[in-house]
Amino acid sequence: QVQLVESGGGSVQAGDSLRLSCAASGRTFNAMGWFRQAPEKERNFVAAITWGSIADYADSVKGRFTISRDNAKNTVYLQMNSLKSEDTAVYYCAGKYGSIRYVPNDYDYWGQGTQVTVSS
Repeated sequence: QVQLVESGGGSVQAGDSLRLSCAASGRTFNAMGWFRQAPEKERNFVAAITWGSIADYADSVKGRFTISRDNAKNTVYLQMNSLKSEDTAVYYCAGKYGSIRYVPNDYDYWGQGTQVTVSS
């Protein structure tokens, strides 16, 4: 059974930091990504990383967020610094077997999501 389990969300003030984790079990994925979805908005790409640690980011988070992975633990992380109120959303981890893609439908497996709330 494939599972992706996110953790690390919470409520913080603008300018603070959070670190999200996503532990995968049952499969290893070449590309693992983070997406986010604000209320009444579409789910959008945030960042993704390949098995070889090639990463890509949405323009809105470049320079503030860092994605990394520990292949031995089958875990991907999202370090979020200088958080803004517009970062408030449910953050989802996703995995796929091919290369990095930027559309949710291209990912095969999803976690349940973790809430991040940033107050200004």
